[in-house]
Amino acid sequence: MTTSGGRDYSIILPFYNEERAIERVLEEVVRAHPGAEVVAVDDGSSDATGEIMRKAPGVSALAFAENRGQSAALYAGLRAATRSVCVTMDGDGQYDPTDVTRLLEALTDDVGMVCGYRVERRDKASRRWASKIANLVRVAVLKDGIRDTGCALKCFRREAVDYLAPFNGMHRYMAALMKNAGLHVVEVPVSHRPRQAGESRYTNWNRALRGIYDLIGVKWLLNRQVRFDAIVAETALEDGRGA
Repeated sequence: MTTSGGRDYSIILPFYNEERAIERVLEEVVRAHPGAEVVAVDDGSSDATGEIMRKAPGVSALAFAENRGQSAALYAGLRAATRSVCVTMDGDGQYDPTDVTRLLEALTDDVGMVCGYRVERRDKASRRWASKIANLVRVAVLKDGIRDTGCALKCFRREAVDYLAPFNGMHRYMAALMKNAGLHVVEVPVSHRPRQAGESRYTNWNRALRGIYDLIGVKWLLNRQVRFDAIVAETALEDGRGA
């Protein structure tokens, strides 16, 4: 089934201990995108998140037996998706699912990935400033040019999942990985809402420590990442010479 301008897409949402928000979030997503494939992933929750997810109508549910982290849950959902375009969201209810249409419209033939950026963040001031500093440092080191890598709203074609390297923290560097692989990445503004239930499991301190550790690894990875398009082009040249 095709939806939203003829596009056939999957929406992937990872959840961890979001029993107070998950039912409302999934209902809102399914209502806003009735023809989309909604893939929800329970990242080993210790509350009723998984049970509520499995009962949600119009949702394909996946579950980890233990907590493996946001990136693992997101990657599992992306691999399970069956539609031609993948859209990623967080499961905390801070994103408006109607903004997905804006991303899909920006995914034109010459664009490989669309990233949302939060125009007005509805987080605590300390978190906004920590995120701003982290984005500045990341852009300076990786030269990815992405203003808000922490925004969970992103979309790209399903075959682009092959450009991702699954590691803890991957969700913050998806744009950098795809841009380094040769995809044209654009950004569109999206709205942001206050968290209505549950609590963030990240503090500014642990985010900073993880960020520094990951940044070193991602810098190395980007320098060593294989370009698929170059391999195909060179193979084609060799085939042509041998003909």
